[in-house]
Amino acid sequence: MNEKAVRVIVTGGTFDKHYDEIKGVLSFKESHLPEILELTRVTVPVQVELNQLIDSLEMQEKNRLSVLEACKRAPEEKIIVTHGTDTMSETAKLIGPLGLEKTIVLTGAMIPYQIQGSDALFNFGTAFSAVNLLPHGVFIVMNGRVFNWDHVRKNRQKGIFEEC
Repeated sequence: MNEKAVRVIVTGGTFDKHYDEIKGVLSFKESHLPEILELTRVTVPVQVELNQLIDSLEMQEKNRLSVLEACKRAPEEKIIVTHGTDTMSETAKLIGPLGLEKTIVLTGAMIPYQIQGSDALFNFGTAFSAVNLLPHGVFIVMNGRVFNWDHVRKNRQKGIFEEC
């Protein structure tokens, strides 16, 4: 069986935040993706692309366009974008209407990977399965659910994604 490679485009967000015990803050050093891929024992070929390490609340139009361009130029048809949850749906709404001939899944975490009780591994694993099973299109995968790019929102009061 000849499996197609999956590209993972890293943008940062809570998923990739590190706890700085000296300053007592969450910040960015590097992506956790290499460690996550090793830990989860993924055997499908994966290309990791570090696009940026930014909190999604700080994302501007140029940051979203950088994600879009990375998706367009990727030779792979299957793409996972790790993204901050606060503006993930905005990035999906930029990419979704273009109808790229690719399956693009955005995912993230409410709790950083390094923190006990993080949902990062679960969400990434779900996204990895989803990108291999879904048709072409843009989706958000969070909380064990798959959402179409144009019917999803983050419910900040409940801390979950839901259909809208």
